Amino acid sequence: MTTRIGIVTISDRASQGVYEDLGGPAIRETLKAFLSSPWEECYRVIPDEQDQIEATLKALCDDEGCCLVLTTGGTGPSPRDVTPEATRAVCGKILDGFGERMRAVSLQYVPTAILSRQMAGLRGSTLIVNLPGKPRSIRECMEAVFPAIPYCLELAGGPSLHTDETVIKAFRPKS
Repeated sequence: MTTRIGIVTISDRASQGVYEDLGGPAIRETLKAFLSSPWEECYRVIPDEQDQIEATLKALCDDEGCCLVLTTGGTGPSPRDVTPEATRAVCGKILDGFGERMRAVSLQYVPTAILSRQMAGLRGSTLIVNLPGKPRSIRECMEAVFPAIPYCLELAGGPSLHTDETVIKAFRPKS
């Protein structure tokens, strides 16, 4: 069975065509490397508008049937960065450990990682994860949290995702 995964770039300039979206493709390439189970993407590029972010997240979870939605952009401290607020507004449960882990990993590379507001939460059985905007940081953060994602989805009542264990190994407790 093919699972659906949402990839959302949140950027005023990328959504207007001022520059090429690099974040969404970085998420896609990382997922291609990580996943061995079949999946298809639902890709969106939208501006930094909280109501539009909320509507997009809801549509991907509720209408498009995505089990996982990965966002990039809008997690900094600037006034236009509202991705965490939109995510919090549409999620029933916030999973603080995802943001904590991503910041801890990013701090190994840049001291400004403390300014990042990445987070994750569940909307029903769909996991939404806010990633940073830079392609290299996206990969680093995905490497840090992805081992927990398949088990998280299963606990939430979602599908089983399987990883290419030569690239990254999903953690599942021994039963």
